[in-house]
Amino acid sequence: MKRFSFSLQLLLGLVAGVALGFIARAGDVAWLTTTLTEVGKIFVQLLKLAVPPLVFTAVVVSVANLRNVNGAARLAGKTLLWFLITSLIAVAFGIGLGLVINPGQGVTIATEGAKAVDLEGAGTWVDFLTGIIPTNIVTAFTELNVLQIVFLGAVLGAAALAVGDKAEPFLGFSRSVLELVQKALWWVIRLAPIGTAGLIGKSVASYGWDLLAPLAKLSAGVYIGCLLVLLVSYPLLLAFVGKVNPITFYRNAWPAIELAFVSRSSVGTMPLTQRVTTERLGVDRDYASFAVPFGATTKMDGCAAIYPALAAIFVAQVFHIPLGVGQYLLIAFVSVVGSAATAGLTGAIVMLTLTLSTLGLPLEGVGLLLAIDPILDMIRTATNVAGQMVVPVLVGRAEGRLDEAVFNAPPQPLDDAPAERPVRAPEPAIA
Repeated sequence: MKRFSFSLQLLLGLVAGVALGFIARAGDVAWLTTTLTEVGKIFVQLLKLAVPPLVFTAVVVSVANLRNVNGAARLAGKTLLWFLITSLIAVAFGIGLGLVINPGQGVTIATEGAKAVDLEGAGTWVDFLTGIIPTNIVTAFTELNVLQIVFLGAVLGAAALAVGDKAEPFLGFSRSVLELVQKALWWVIRLAPIGTAGLIGKSVASYGWDLLAPLAKLSAGVYIGCLLVLLVSYPLLLAFVGKVNPITFYRNAWPAIELAFVSRSSVGTMPLTQRVTTERLGVDRDYASFAVPFGATTKMDGCAAIYPALAAIFVAQVFHIPLGVGQYLLIAFVSVVGSAATAGLTGAIVMLTLTLSTLGLPLEGVGLLLAIDPILDMIRTATNVAGQMVVPVLVGRAEGRLDEAVFNAPPQPLDDAPAERPVRAPEPAIA
């Protein structure tokens, strides 16, 4: 396989998965469907296994690394601002598409049997905010509550910054664990072509067009909305704000976007996203070590902007509930402010539940959409990860932390373990 680039390996896995899925579905080959399902399931389990230590140590280290960055507060502020701006653009696409295609009109789905999805800590804003703070540190890790893990990492990282040199042993341990987890996770990522075949094959074999047909307009709307962000919004920002070539950006960023599409996990893709951001897109390593983990847990244009907007309009139309201007503005507010609720894991059910409950729409609507969620989640996660690389490029370009020679160079191979590049020396602080 060394003869083929990692991107080509992923593409071959994608093609093989689609072909095997069609064979399994058309011929009703049960053992092949089971095999594809298990292969994909094992790959996702391996990715999720690394999530708790990866997220915790990445957030701790990224916050601590801010002391090495001159103007850290300005960089963090600009990053957050661009996260909000791009999320607002994405939700505008979602609402606009929803008003044009009316995804729930004419849909005849039996709503009597739909059940409300009871997600503790996701029903209301109060539940969401209180759910961020863990009642038990161990439970946050064992139950894979990414929001709580992010909270703990951010608090301890900030505390380490405040303590100073006395916290260095803790930070050194965190860096070592992060390196170990990223190395192990890179071995898992190298299995992505096989995992891709299993995940895509299982989707084709299990779902097919029969499942999508009743929800065709919503499904098409989600894909069109994400493609508008990927092919219109981001390229315009890259060209006119970042002053870089969008085609070059996508050529370099493609492996991370492709892995996000098949894995449906921003956090699972994070090591590859960070590597692409520094080694192919030329973003300064110190800044990228903060921006990429921050983005992987909070920057969700697909899951937290486009999808909730379209899904909320869909649910309102299916249940014959009219929405006014105030409700559309509330959708935009929830999407922009509540992005962290998705937390980088597969699926956007938490964010959708938060949106519907804020609008007063029936939570039974979530149950109607669960069946097609895996299919929609692929393009949503690809959009998320693309945005998580666009923003560091925009901010890095504006702050002089983008190496244009690296950005414009031929794409570096990603087949081997991550190569170490010299880290910029700490800059003198400005009083």
